[in-house]
Amino acid sequence: MSNLYTIQKRFDTVQSYANHEELLIHILQVYLDSFPIKDAYLLRYSPIGFVAEGIIFLNESGGSHIGEIREEIRSFPIIYAAIEDKKAKFCTGMDYLKNISIKYSIPSQNNSFLIIPIFIGQYVFGYICSTQLEEEIAINEKLLDDMTAFGNVIGQLIMQTRNSKKEGLLSKRELEVMRQVAQGGSTKEIADFMDLSELTITQYVKSAIKKLHARNRSHAISILYQEGIIL
Repeated sequence: MSNLYTIQKRFDTVQSYANHEELLIHILQVYLDSFPIKDAYLLRYSPIGFVAEGIIFLNESGGSHIGEIREEIRSFPIIYAAIEDKKAKFCTGMDYLKNISIKYSIPSQNNSFLIIPIFIGQYVFGYICSTQLEEEIAINEKLLDDMTAFGNVIGQLIMQTRNSKKEGLLSKRELEVMRQVAQGGSTKEIADFMDLSELTITQYVKSAIKKLHARNRSHAISILYQEGIIL
């Protein structure tokens, strides 16, 4: 397993990646290379409705988009606990059967589930989970601590990338609103979450669309994703 310094060095050339998706694939590849894991699911997370949405899956055979995955994470105690505690979690055996979703399940003798929150400070905006481990690997507290640190490194990396893209184009509030729009929040849900009126949220969305020269909300979200401003 690679140490944290080695992992960080592998992201020194992050600006050389052509687009945001290439960066996310690289993140998952570093994860697979650094830990005794055989697969990786990357999901974005929104505290509005406690919703997670799939982005990319990667294993040694290749990768695929997993946009069909959409979960209310309170239905999965281990995922909820990892996000609340901002700490990597692992389960196996009977706990696996209680926590796993069939959407993540690949036929395996391991029956294991690992989740690593992607966060910076108190803000969790995604997670990586795995169901396939290297044989005869024991998941102990030291390894979980290393994985938690990895999630924090990735969180800082993604935030730095976001801040370097379109800096100053959208206001902090506009970015926050559009991030929640991207994660499936309705105008009312976003207004309640941010303690603002629905009219104010609508105005922020309209302003962001105009600044991005987008046709509509979906087009604006696509631009923000491609530029690496949102996960």
